[in-house]
Amino acid sequence: TNSNVGTGVGVAVIDSGLDQNYLSLDSVDYYDATNGTVVASAGRADGYGHGTHVSGLLASNGLSSGGTYKGVASGAKLVVVRVLDSNGQGFSSDVINAINYVVKNRVALGVKVINLSLGHPIYEPAATDPLVIAVQNAVDQGVVVVVAAGNFGGDPTTHATGYAGITSPGNAPNAITVGAVETYQTDARSDDVVAWYSSRGPTWYDGFQKPDVVAPGSHLVSNINTSSMLYKNYPGGIVKDGFMPFFRMSGTSMSAPVVSGIVADMLQAASANGVTLTPNAVKAMLQYSAIALANTDTLTQGAGEVNAAGAIALASAIRPSTKTGQSWLAVGVTPSSSIAGESLTWGQRIVWGDRIVWGDQIFTNDPAWALRVVWGDRVVWGDRIVWGDSTVWGINAEEVWGNRVVWGDSLVGRSDGTRVVWGDRIVWGDRVVWGELKSLGVAPLSVSWGNLERANGDLVVK
Repeated sequence: TNSNVGTGVGVAVIDSGLDQNYLSLDSVDYYDATNGTVVASAGRADGYGHGTHVSGLLASNGLSSGGTYKGVASGAKLVVVRVLDSNGQGFSSDVINAINYVVKNRVALGVKVINLSLGHPIYEPAATDPLVIAVQNAVDQGVVVVVAAGNFGGDPTTHATGYAGITSPGNAPNAITVGAVETYQTDARSDDVVAWYSSRGPTWYDGFQKPDVVAPGSHLVSNINTSSMLYKNYPGGIVKDGFMPFFRMSGTSMSAPVVSGIVADMLQAASANGVTLTPNAVKAMLQYSAIALANTDTLTQGAGEVNAAGAIALASAIRPSTKTGQSWLAVGVTPSSSIAGESLTWGQRIVWGDRIVWGDQIFTNDPAWALRVVWGDRVVWGDRIVWGDSTVWGINAEEVWGNRVVWGDSLVGRSDGTRVVWGDRIVWGDRVVWGELKSLGVAPLSVSWGNLERANGDLVVK
C-alpha cells in the first residue's frame, strides 16, 4: 500500500471553485479571483461544478463515497481559487492574478503544486503570452505547474486525429502539460490509448513539443454539487452511489489533476528524506518512469502514460545534499513496475525540448534539473549527452505530417483527406475549429473551457 498520499503538500486548484458540501477533504482554503483581485472566501461556491470534480479527483479522502472514489493525493491540502463562472468561462487576467497570488504567498499557503485544468487558444508566442509568463515565473520559484493540454485533438464528429491543438498555457515550456488516456476502465495498460479528443503537439508559433505526458482522463467519476450547471444540464453524467452525488466526465481537465496528485505524492516521498525536488526534476522523473503507448507518436503522448509507482519510487530514492553532477540515488531503482500483474518496463526517456534524451541521466543531479533552467534549453547539456531523433522534424514528423514539414513562421501539414493543418488553423473537412476567434465564440482574453460535447456518452469539458 502506498503511504505517499500528498500529506504536507499544498496544491492550488485554480478553477471554478469548490462546494465542499459534496466533497470530503482533509484540508482546504478558499479564495476568489473573479473580481480583479484575490480575496479570501467562505467557499462552497462552484456554480459550474468543474472545480469540485477536479478537486475530488485530486484530493478527495474518499469518505463521501465509502472509499470508492478517492483522490490520487488524498492527504494533500487544497488551496482553491475561483476564476471561472457558472458557465465555465472567465478571464485570463483573473487566472494570472490567481497564479501570481499563489506564488507570492506560496510559503504561507504551503503550496508546492498548481493545477490548471483550463486554457485558451494560443494567440501569440510563448515568450510574450502573459498567461505563459505567469506559469514560467511560478516554476522559476519552485512551484510545479500542471496544465491540461486541451481537447482539440480530433474532429468532434468523426474523431479523426488532428495535430497542433495544444492550448495556452499548455505551451509553457516548464509546465507539465498533460494529455488524456482512454483506459476502457481496466487496470491493465495493454488496452490504453490516447483519447481522440486529447490535444496533440506541436504548439502554435513556437513548434514546442507537447504534451509532456498523458494520464487517465476518460470516464472519470468524481464529486459534483447538485446545484451546478453541469449537474443540472447533463443528467447523463450523473452517477448514483450512496447518498452523495457523483459525476462522470472526460477531458484533459480530468487527466491534469491525476498528475497533480501524483506530483504531490512524489513531493511527500522526497521530503521524507529531506529532499526538495525542483519542477524540472519532477517532470523528468514522471517522463522517465512513464510507460510508452504502442504505435503512438511523441507529439501525441509525450514521454508516455504516467506511472505513479515508478515516479514515487524515483522520488523516494533521491538522497539530500548531492552535489551537481553526482549520482543522487540513495538506493538502486529498477526501471520497471508491476501493473495489473504485468511487469512493464519504463520508457526511460526524457523529452527535452524537441529532442529525446536516452540513458540514465535521471540518476544524476544534473544541471538541467536546477531552478530557472528553461526546459528544452540545450546549453545546459553541452556535449554531455547524445541527442535522439527530433520529435518534430525527424522520422516521426514525416509519419505525422507527410513529407511537407515547414519549420519557420508556419507549420504546414499535408492533407490526408480528412484534415489539414495549415498556417494558423486546423480545418476538419469544411469546418474551421481553430484559429478564427469567432468560430470559438470567445474574446481574446477569455478562458474558454466551458464548451461541452458528448464523447462516448460522457461530457468533455473543453
